[in-house]
Amino acid sequence: MYIESLELKNYRNYEYLCIDFDQGTNILFGDNAQGKTNILEAVYLAGTTKSHRGSKDKELIRFEQDESHIRMFVNKDGVSHKIDMHLKKNKSKGIAVDGIPIKKASQLFGIVNLVFFSPEDLNIIKNGPSERRRFMDLELCQLHRIYLQDLSDYNRILNQRNKLLKDIAFSPRLEETLDVWDMQLVNYGKKIISLRKEFLHDLNEIIFDIHKNLTGGKEELILEYEPDVEEEEFEDKLLKTREKDLRFKVSSTGPHRDDFCVKVNGIDIRKFGSQGQQRTAALSLKMSEIYLVRKIIKDYPVLLLDDVLSELDSSRQNYLLQSIHEIQTMITCTGLDEFIQNQFSINRVFRVIDGNVFKNN
Repeated sequence: MYIESLELKNYRNYEYLCIDFDQGTNILFGDNAQGKTNILEAVYLAGTTKSHRGSKDKELIRFEQDESHIRMFVNKDGVSHKIDMHLKKNKSKGIAVDGIPIKKASQLFGIVNLVFFSPEDLNIIKNGPSERRRFMDLELCQLHRIYLQDLSDYNRILNQRNKLLKDIAFSPRLEETLDVWDMQLVNYGKKIISLRKEFLHDLNEIIFDIHKNLTGGKEELILEYEPDVEEEEFEDKLLKTREKDLRFKVSSTGPHRDDFCVKVNGIDIRKFGSQGQQRTAALSLKMSEIYLVRKIIKDYPVLLLDDVLSELDSSRQNYLLQSIHEIQTMITCTGLDEFIQNQFSINRVFRVIDGNVFKNN
């Protein structure tokens, strides 16, 4: 699969942009704050309905405009597909695939798989559990349509249960309705726990060799899923923690509190690893995403690298660049020195200046 082209109207700092991508390596270079990342964000948004920055739709619309439009053409198995997305300030986004409107975001998944890698991802190991849950969720939503629906339903029920816990303080008789919400929370929660467990198991089979190669055979990395509660114990634990939940007015048990441990040579590097170890492990995580997608869908995803190379030393730069020669890649950077020094093959180069893109070759 590969992205053929991207068209933007009133998106971020772009009044209008139409850009055709090569199937190989595409470089977007220019000074900071010119709009390079906005292009990658638009690609990711069109493929997943989400901004990798977590931005709201109204924040993506060009200043003093009421709506924005993204059009992306994706080639999958030799067939071209058109994704249209309308962003509106005060309404839900509208999405159409090949001219047919879709009602659920899950209907978009499967057309294109994307792996986004930004400097912030290098801190995924040392940051809090929410970052690692987000890592699991973003990839699982692309790989399993049902996961996105289960996760959405779980979060909806969780929010309603938390609201009910607050309401019970003013109307105690409402407590008898908790059983209904608990039953639904357990139902969706079990599915999430099961798929996360399977995801990390599959990732482990891939990441071990990648990390060993990255560290010259010196380090062995394994991922250990740390569910807040096991599937078969969820219902019982929810009941046991009910008093606590009522006291603090928040749900204290469930996959919304999950984490996973990253161990290098048996040591938990979240707490005891050096910054170099944590960054290398983060690179291994992102690289393993690519190969897990290939294993599941029998095709490579599109790789989006947002100014990551400047954050890596030369050996890790080389490893990353040499690993992606078969993959359509979009790379943002401030200059071309890294590619020239490494004699890396570049298929298409674009210069980005203040919301304008100029093709260099």
